[in-house]
Amino acid sequence: MTSGTAASDTTGPVVSGKSELLVSALLFVLGVVALIDAATLETNAASVGPLSSAVFPTVVGVILLVVGVALAIDVLRGGRGDMEGGEDIDLDQPTAWVPFFAVGGFFLANAVLIESVGWPITGTLLFFGSAVALGSRRYVTTLMVALVIAFGSYLLFVYALGAYLPGGVLEGAF
Repeated sequence: MTSGTAASDTTGPVVSGKSELLVSALLFVLGVVALIDAATLETNAASVGPLSSAVFPTVVGVILLVVGVALAIDVLRGGRGDMEGGEDIDLDQPTAWVPFFAVGGFFLANAVLIESVGWPITGTLLFFGSAVALGSRRYVTTLMVALVIAFGSYLLFVYALGAYLPGGVLEGAF
């Protein structure tokens, strides 16, 4: 017999994971909303063959319901999620607010300017500015990648998918 006492591993009362139960309830409610919305969809041009417009939202709704119920059962049986330890971040360091607000500012600028200036330019600004705010110091390479992503996504959406993205000042140039 070893010295010491055998410690029982009790994690507290059965309903100690209230936040996890809230996540479970949220998933369940989202599943119900998705199923209600799917039931009210009308058949339209998105319906192809035997599949209607409601197939995908119905599948998502059912998955949300199943995951919500499974999570609730796991929490009520004593299951607990592991605390986030961070993958490659130092949790002792304070939050870097400057990059956070800079990236938010680029998203806001994109939202405000997209109609007048157009996606190719605002998308380039968004991608380039966000990358620089998050630490990229290879400005020319970052700008080239941002241009390729913004213009490539514009051409893909407009010409390959037939979706509208505002061209802004470059409207009709290509």
